[in-house]
Amino acid sequence: MSIWDWTLQAYGRPGVPEACLALQDRFGQNTDLLLWAVWAEVTDRGLIARAVDAARAWDQAALKPLREVRRGLKPALPPVEDAARERLREDVKACELLAERVLLETLAELTGAARGGAHALDALKMAAAAWKPGAPDEDLAALAAALG
Repeated sequence: MSIWDWTLQAYGRPGVPEACLALQDRFGQNTDLLLWAVWAEVTDRGLIARAVDAARAWDQAALKPLREVRRGLKPALPPVEDAARERLREDVKACELLAERVLLETLAELTGAARGGAHALDALKMAAAAWKPGAPDEDLAALAAALG
């Protein structure tokens, strides 16, 4: 299964969106990196370091700016009509989703066939620690549990 299909399936599970958003908003984690780590069952610290470098660069160039624009368009902005603002917000949201897909597919390419066999929580802990400043084990465990 492709990483994108796996991610869509995983994100549809109860508790996964909430756990991802908490890790992103409260601890500054890159949720695409975390989900990739679980998908790849990553154990190789060198691979994680390369993935973090790629994710950090893409986060700065694409994901954070798009997320900021999308969030900035959420409230009413008179005199701009609400319908026009919301259409633009939806377009930016689609671009943000595409940027996440590009990152996930890039990380999958880095992985190649080298899936490591790590359990979800172990992979999450390694990826979160490498991203820095890290995230509490209990929050990572909540995501691991939601992912099944």
